[in-house]
Parts: sequence; C-alpha cells; structure tokens
Amino acid sequence: MTTVLIADDQPLQRLGFRMLLESQDDLTILGEAANGTEAVRMTAELHPDVVLMDVRMPGLDGIEATRRITATGDRTRVLILTTFDLDEYAYAGLRAGASGFLVKDAQPEDLLSGIRAVATGDAVVAPSLTRRLLDAYAHHLPKGTPAAEPDDPRLAHLTDREREILTVIGKGWTNTEIATRLHLAESTVKTHVGRVLAKTGSRDRIQAVILAYETKLVK
Repeated sequence: MTTVLIADDQPLQRLGFRMLLESQDDLTILGEAANGTEAVRMTAELHPDVVLMDVRMPGLDGIEATRRITATGDRTRVLILTTFDLDEYAYAGLRAGASGFLVKDAQPEDLLSGIRAVATGDAVVAPSLTRRLLDAYAHHLPKGTPAAEPDDPRLAHLTDREREILTVIGKGWTNTEIATRLHLAESTVKTHVGRVLAKTGSRDRIQAVILAYETKLVK
C-alpha cells in the first residue's frame, strides 16, 4: 500500500486528486495540506510515501516545502505538480530534491503511474525530457561553477567507467541506450547506475542528471 499526502491550495484540485486516488486499491490518502507549511508539518507527522506537491501556494511555496521535506532524510518522496507555463518551477523543484514532476493536465493514468514510480524510488520524468528541461533552464545553474576535476568531492570516488556512465545519464540516455552504445549487458548498466547513485549521494536518476550538469560533465 502506497500512502500519499496531497498538497494544493485549491480545494477543487485536492478533491479531484482524492477522488482519483481513492479509486485505486493500492493507494491511501493520509491527508491534505492547503499550503507548504502544512505540507511540511503533516509530512513530519504522517510520513507518507509520496507528497503530491503543488508549486504555487500561499506562504511557504511548494519549492521550499520540498527542500525542507527532503532535507530531513526521511523516506518520503515528492512529486512536483506544475503547469506548462511554469516549467521553470519544475527545475527548481528538482534541485530542491523532488523525485520528478508532472503537469496538472496529465492523464489520470500518468499521475497514478507517476505516484507508484516515485514510491519505489524511480524518477517520474523520462531521462530525455529531464535533459530538455535542464537545457532550457541551464541559466539557473550557479554561475562560476568550475569545470569538473578529478578531485571534485562529488566525483572523486567514481571509477572511470562510472564517470562515463554518469556522463551519459546526464545526456539523457536510457539504460537500454547505454547498454547498446557502450556494448554492455543491461544488467551491468543497472549495477553501474546504482553504484553511481550511491557514491554521489544522488537520490535518484534525476539528481544524477543535475549533478552531471553542475560538475560540467555535460554542457
């Protein structure tokens, strides 16, 4: 059973999410938050598997709420919900530690599959879409970030092969593409990806993509 907290300042939006989620036998709603402050407090109290986090809310917004939730190190994952004209917030949300993002007019089955994917530790955003998002908002990266060096503390413990894997993850390659292009078994690729995430402290594949951009492995 996957537990969910809904965070949205619009009552009708929360009702719509509740009706959809309650139709699923494997999803349980633990509560609803009308703003970021409530979302942080209720997450600390209820420990949901997933928080459906709206971006624009009064007071504490969804980005800062996401940052505070993920900073605790708890198992709760955050799925950012945004609109097409607010995609810049999606990038900020991913940097804050969200495990993915969806637009609010996504198909119901996409939202449900996204919740389930995030709950199991996967990233909701497809690698290629993640790359396009980062390409579009690369100017949000800290200015003056130095080029990646062998002794960069976030990369220092990676082997040459793992550094190569991180680079192509940042380029938006899927595991299948990595296996085909680097002539590796897909099971081997999965092992390498897992080690890259563990050694770099990345929560998921999306955070690994962001790391590849920040350290200039990918431009």
